[in-house]
Amino acid sequence: MDNINIKKLAKELNISTSTISRAFNGNTDINKDTKERILAYAKQHNYLPNHYASNLRDKKTNTLAVIVPEIANDFFSQAINGIEEVARKKGFYILLYRTDDVFEKEVSFVNYLNNGKADGIIMSVSGEANDHNYLRQLEKKHVPVVFFDRVYEDIEAAKVTTNDYDSSFAATEHLIKTGCKKVAYLVVNKSISIGKVRMQGYMDALAKHKIAFDDNLVIDCSNDEKINYKILKKALQEIRPDGIFSSVERLAFATYYVCNDLGISIPNDLKVISFSSLRVAPLLSPPLSTITQPAYEMGVKAATLLFDVLENNGNTSKKEHVLKSKLFIRKSSAGS
Repeated sequence: MDNINIKKLAKELNISTSTISRAFNGNTDINKDTKERILAYAKQHNYLPNHYASNLRDKKTNTLAVIVPEIANDFFSQAINGIEEVARKKGFYILLYRTDDVFEKEVSFVNYLNNGKADGIIMSVSGEANDHNYLRQLEKKHVPVVFFDRVYEDIEAAKVTTNDYDSSFAATEHLIKTGCKKVAYLVVNKSISIGKVRMQGYMDALAKHKIAFDDNLVIDCSNDEKINYKILKKALQEIRPDGIFSSVERLAFATYYVCNDLGISIPNDLKVISFSSLRVAPLLSPPLSTITQPAYEMGVKAATLLFDVLENNGNTSKKEHVLKSKLFIRKSSAGS
């Protein structure tokens, strides 16, 4: 059969096009034998559904775009799993875009998606900038946005975050209570909202315990592993902190590498705690103390909020939804 499409497929099988669509979308309200017959016949004739074309009349794509700074990170991989789970149940697909924390990539992706490539966008932002008009353009095209984890405060949209200030305060205070007098804060980008909030928790914990804030102990790192190694090696040799509070897990790993090479003992010489969703954190040597965000639940919540918008003609609450992280104290920050 040449140039097979859904109408020809329906005619050959004597089945409605809506039944065929339900078979490909994984709906459960279709007879198992009928579904198997449809899929087998479609495979035999090399038919694949065009999920973009199938909804041209109402301009729906049944697709969500997910924009994240990185993918090789347990937090984002778990959040994406949560988003995909909700989307799949709704018969939607997801398109994944990675910015590498490059603001220009984020702008480019959003502008591309503004042309009807997706019904909605879930994103964790890459960086601060004064001009966010590229995001405001989405509203004109009725493309809803939900932020998670890293957000832009000046954009009116639903936001899913965690209690970063409280967690950062508690992590820093924990290090102080175990005897640390010189706690360094490791950060990749302290200008973004999440970096600011976590740093404020760190600073306020120092103030509570009457430890003077030292800007030299705020160590700006990058997304490059080799550069981070050099930065941290220099800091541990010259500044010589006795505690490390890492705002992202990859900087904690870099600290472990540097300490191993320099012969610095964790936790005897240096205590370490980090934001991390890494499931193998208890298996590291020594086991890493973590502030663990509910990454999967954040993904589920973000996707649920987006579907609330899509299913209610854009009418939904745009307030911030704050989930709680958990503090897991392990040997990397244990007291003497």
